[in-house]
Amino acid sequence: MYEDFASTLAATMWTDFDDQPERDGPTAEITDIDSFVIDGNFPWTIVTVETDRGVTGIGEAYPSPGVHEIVTDYLRPVLVGENPLDVERLYNLMRESLSGRGSQWGVGTIAISGVEIALWDAAGKLLNQPVYQLLGGKTREEVRVYADCHAGEAMVSSAEEGQEETTYEPEAYAQAARMAVDDGFDMIKFDLDVPSGRDIDTLSRHFDPPEVEHKRSVVEAVTDEIGHEAEVAVDLHWNFSPETAKQLCRAIEPYDLAWVEDPLPPENTDAMRELQRSVDTTLLTGENRYGRHGFRDLIEEQAVDFLAPDVPKTGGIAETKKIADMAEAYYQALIPHNIGSPIATVATAHVGATVPNFVALEYHAREVSWWDDLVARDEPLIQNGRLEVPDSPGLGIQLDWDVVEEHRKQRS
Repeated sequence: MYEDFASTLAATMWTDFDDQPERDGPTAEITDIDSFVIDGNFPWTIVTVETDRGVTGIGEAYPSPGVHEIVTDYLRPVLVGENPLDVERLYNLMRESLSGRGSQWGVGTIAISGVEIALWDAAGKLLNQPVYQLLGGKTREEVRVYADCHAGEAMVSSAEEGQEETTYEPEAYAQAARMAVDDGFDMIKFDLDVPSGRDIDTLSRHFDPPEVEHKRSVVEAVTDEIGHEAEVAVDLHWNFSPETAKQLCRAIEPYDLAWVEDPLPPENTDAMRELQRSVDTTLLTGENRYGRHGFRDLIEEQAVDFLAPDVPKTGGIAETKKIADMAEAYYQALIPHNIGSPIATVATAHVGATVPNFVALEYHAREVSWWDDLVARDEPLIQNGRLEVPDSPGLGIQLDWDVVEEHRKQRS
């Protein structure tokens, strides 16, 4: 039923995507599209695009419920039989086929993103070119990578006998920072919206002075430990009100952080702009925005210093490059969000290679010992806080399917 519906919808859309001129160049045909999940520190959702030329493109969608159903029930019948080289046309075809069903925001865009990345990989393999070359070529040979560090967790006794709760101690943050820097990273990030051991009303988004002091002490411990060996950023995960965010930013201003991420809920650009203008702390946001249209007001209002699109979430490789191009007109830079597998990480690196206003890429899997094993290569992808952009066709990486199967999550 879903396949018939999707095929009918694609055939009757006002935009005539099927009326394409004949051409003498290379062609191929999509024969199947599927997805599966690797059980990492997040459920990494991998998308595959198979072609009649024996080439399979691999992509990744942001972990979200319903992605597999959208990919297989809605996007597969729309794309099977199409030429995978027509990535931009097929991106718009997917958006039109899901019009009214989330192709502008949310899980629909996430599913489209995963397919789009796989299409670029397939196109590069078919044309024997790396993705960055198809996007216009490199501006840099390698991209900087920052380490997302989860640290400071400790179990302590609460006031009630026999009860324990999780708190986050500044000294443990300092130890984790030292480990990341010793591993070669010269940029690191910590979550700062963490329990202090005090009973507070988090729903109000208001923190009292002792709570703000706990966050300040964490920043102080980390920066005292590593000095100028690395830049330090913190993530607030949209958990603060404007007045509390302002207090916190002013409390940590002396520590010269690289950025404060997501201090406010993501929906209100006006509030973010006003915060930006009232503090001297560098601000970053964007992982919950979708496509160039979702970033337009952030860019035009210059509401933050840095933008953080997530490639497998915001529309894919080309859409992220377009966001970067828009931002460049306002002298804003990208520091993309990334919680993905090597596929999402390398896909983002290809974007970072092609745009001038790219600062660093997030790496969120230091605790996953087999992360590099997913890729069939002799050396780690990330070395000394840098990722050399692959020159092989497509994304430039091949999965080790034995390791994939070992960690593949079975559908219930």
